[in-house]
Amino acid sequence: MTRRNPGAAALVAAILATAPGPVAAQEGGAVHRVPVTGVVELGLAPFIERSIEEAVASGASALILDMDTPGGRVDAAERISDALTDASIPVYTLVNRRAYSAGALIALSTDRIYMRPGSVIGAATPVDGGGEKAPEKIVSAMRSQMRALAESADLDPDIAAAMVDEDIEIEGVVEAGKLLTLTTEEAVELGYADEVEDFGTLVQELGYGGATVVTATANWAERVVRFFSNPVVAPFLLTLGFLGLITEIKTPSFGMAGIAGVLSLALFFGSHMIIGLAGLEDLIIFAVGLALVGVEVFLIPGFGIFGILGGIGILAGLYLSMLGDLSLSADFTRAGLVLSTTIVLIAVSAWALLRTLPGSSRLAKSGIFLLDRTDRATGYESAETRSDLVGMTGKAITDLRPSGTALFGDERVDVVSESEWITEGTPVKVVSAEGYRHVVRPLTEDAKTE
Repeated sequence: MTRRNPGAAALVAAILATAPGPVAAQEGGAVHRVPVTGVVELGLAPFIERSIEEAVASGASALILDMDTPGGRVDAAERISDALTDASIPVYTLVNRRAYSAGALIALSTDRIYMRPGSVIGAATPVDGGGEKAPEKIVSAMRSQMRALAESADLDPDIAAAMVDEDIEIEGVVEAGKLLTLTTEEAVELGYADEVEDFGTLVQELGYGGATVVTATANWAERVVRFFSNPVVAPFLLTLGFLGLITEIKTPSFGMAGIAGVLSLALFFGSHMIIGLAGLEDLIIFAVGLALVGVEVFLIPGFGIFGILGGIGILAGLYLSMLGDLSLSADFTRAGLVLSTTIVLIAVSAWALLRTLPGSSRLAKSGIFLLDRTDRATGYESAETRSDLVGMTGKAITDLRPSGTALFGDERVDVVSESEWITEGTPVKVVSAEGYRHVVRPLTEDAKTE
């Protein structure tokens, strides 16, 4: 199933292209070095795509991937592979120790593979978060992709397929039931790679000895995208987004809370669209869910079908925006964990805000919350609670219908009858004091009750 929208992806990816890179355009003949280290994740794809574009625009002679990776996401590797195979300049891979799994797929996408002594390449079977083999659908896609890349480079496709599927047996190379991983010497013997001592030696052997070597590094936009798309950061973005929107619903005008909420949700969806996880359809589902909840809140009293459908739409949009085209069970689990964490954070934050913020004098001064009493300069001061009156007896000096005045000792107090009208002169007792409101009941009725 293909969910990504190419037009939307191209639009949001343009943000990265406009961000200034750390390296200005070089004179023709430069060799661009692109480090591919650590786990292959979707944030790596925009970096490599931009590095290729800058190398081509600067008239570079070649681009070399300096690789040391344990592998990573299949969908990220496929996106990188597409960018490498479409490059208009020669692209090479230096396996600088390891090119496992997705790294092997990326390496096969270049014009030629070079390996340092003691390096390895292979073990490309997709696995889930528990280390178990992925479903056949994912394995088949990876196997076919590896075969196609090998064929385009005039390499033995069975060797590439054996790196993905342990059921493939190649006489003298790998027996059935074992996954193929090649050392430098084995890869050279099978024609899959050439051995070089280091990066400098490779540049010399390629015939670019006098060329300037330019090392690509991530620009600020790519670092921002990687940060905000991190599964640890995403729940906090979503929590801030929803709390901001909830606050705006409770206030009469659009202010800082709403701006912070919209900005947080924009950062979440924007970063996930740029790295290729979220598609335009995911954003539409989320927006429709918000609209239905808005209808339920502002137009229809209570909580009914619109609210339920809106909640489902919001959760579905968020969940789908964290899944790629070739997601494994670990990706589904990670998306569910992010969503669950977000719900818990929203609940805890909302509870804490409702408990602490209404009593904040700073927020009261700003006009966001109204306390029980304000300064006279503010223009209003409610009556002080007279808890000392509770239990006192006196008599009504006016008819209470239901409000009036009663005398307690020498003090006249405005009171209100608890239930029935009380005639003037009736003995009364204060049963509660709520600010300016003092509730009384006839003393005779109170005596009967007791």
